[in-house]
Amino acid sequence: MPDSFDLRYDVVVVGTGCAAFGTALGAADAGLSVLMLESTDKWGGSTAMSGGGMWLPNNPLMQRAGVGDSREEALAYLEECVGEVSRSTSRAHKEAFVDGVEDFVLTAEKHGMVFTRAADYPDYYPELAGGKIGRAIEAKPFDGKKLGGLYDTLRVLMPIPIKTDDVWLLGRAWSTPSGFARGAQFVFRTLGGLVRGQRQLGIGAGLAASFGHAVLVRNGVPVRVNSPVEELVVEDGRVVGVRTTQDGRTVTIAATRGVMLAGGGFDHNKEWRRTYQGVDGVPSGNPGNLGHPIAMAKEAGAALELMDDAWWGASVAPVENGEPAFIVGERSLPYSIIVDARGSRFANEAESYVDLGHHMLEHDRDGVYWFILDVRHRRRYLRTFALDPKLNKAMAAEGIAVMADTLDELTEKLGLDRATFQATIDRFNGFARSGRDQDFHKGDSAYDRYYGDPTVHPNPCLGTIERGPFLAYRLVVGDLGTKGGALTDVDGRVLREDGSVIDGLYAAGNNSASVMGHTYPGPGSTIGPAAVFGMRAARRMARDQD
Repeated sequence: MPDSFDLRYDVVVVGTGCAAFGTALGAADAGLSVLMLESTDKWGGSTAMSGGGMWLPNNPLMQRAGVGDSREEALAYLEECVGEVSRSTSRAHKEAFVDGVEDFVLTAEKHGMVFTRAADYPDYYPELAGGKIGRAIEAKPFDGKKLGGLYDTLRVLMPIPIKTDDVWLLGRAWSTPSGFARGAQFVFRTLGGLVRGQRQLGIGAGLAASFGHAVLVRNGVPVRVNSPVEELVVEDGRVVGVRTTQDGRTVTIAATRGVMLAGGGFDHNKEWRRTYQGVDGVPSGNPGNLGHPIAMAKEAGAALELMDDAWWGASVAPVENGEPAFIVGERSLPYSIIVDARGSRFANEAESYVDLGHHMLEHDRDGVYWFILDVRHRRRYLRTFALDPKLNKAMAAEGIAVMADTLDELTEKLGLDRATFQATIDRFNGFARSGRDQDFHKGDSAYDRYYGDPTVHPNPCLGTIERGPFLAYRLVVGDLGTKGGALTDVDGRVLREDGSVIDGLYAAGNNSASVMGHTYPGPGSTIGPAAVFGMRAARRMARDQD
């Protein structure tokens, strides 16, 4: 390796999300020197902005709790809901993911990370063969003060100790006894942290902070923000380092064991979104996700797959100069429906967000959609996207939130077809009274009911739309990131179109083509595999010689 490098490490990790930290943790655990590079001014990636759950079937926490799961059931479930739609979803890739779960969890715990199970959270297709409830885990709320000065550059959206398993109950905190009890627990947890002088972080920020403490603090791995990687250094067909910009100057860094591309997808690159997906995109992920690592992999000869897909979902349209609000639990609660521009339902509102996003794209790619709420929804349930009075005022002013006393008035304000919308409402209300959605089966699945209201009978996800004032929110096809990228082998090594390995180059997370294909098997199916394949890549780098 030439002497022209400014710095030398065994492993250079591009990015600071879950895939990046999984790699850095595994490399540090093996005694390798590691450098993490972040293109923006904040570390944590989309992971720090996420719900923080990791879908990890047959994980050690399940085993300790005596919860029934197995390698065979996990693989059967993945075959059922994912299938083999790309080379990244091969049987070998699925096996590598399932088989890598234990190593990741035990290694993370060894380095001080503390996890808890989201014991009530179902797989997104729990009725399929091998489907389960409670496969997701998350980091326990973490005291950000333990990060010291690193906290100042952590990407934090909500500095509160909320957990994934809180969200489904907090949504109905003032309408059900269980919701009220969880709300009280959350308040006392928050106050307790403040009394103790802590800066507690939950969900995605908590997971990123926990990773940061394990990797950056305990293992002393350096992270450099505002350090975009400009190009890979390639010699004799092998990737041997990177060139990055730091403080306005170019720095060339050697990576003797490998370079890991874990810098997020291309969700904020409108040109790529139009080219590969036919949409501008309304993303909710890290604004630094511009696709440059994928472009570098392609230039090095990488095969790309699943570039047409994303972790889709429905989002409340953004106000001018604002951000979209990705919605999950609110869709499952009763007294609400989603309709298209004419006033027709087109999907199960409570289904997996990826499925709903796909259905929106298939039904009317560039069309208008409305999330319509009966007054009982507004009074009984928490709307995470409507907590800011200033934002609510802006949404009303821009026609994103529309209020009406009657359905006739709402029909006129939204520009719906009167006959179509009235027929939709009449049919839906009949389903709500009978307890069975015969068109789209809302509330049939345990996943639908997870976010429903158990005090509403006969179906916790169905309630009539008949009491005003009514409120409608304009929805768009949103996403949590893109899911296409470099094709890799089971250890994260980037592959060419002919299947040969690009020596020294690895990819994981949304820089790689997803093992989950076109679907989303359970809560945390983005960052769970990201962490596992990051760890697998690190193990491979540790085995390989210079």
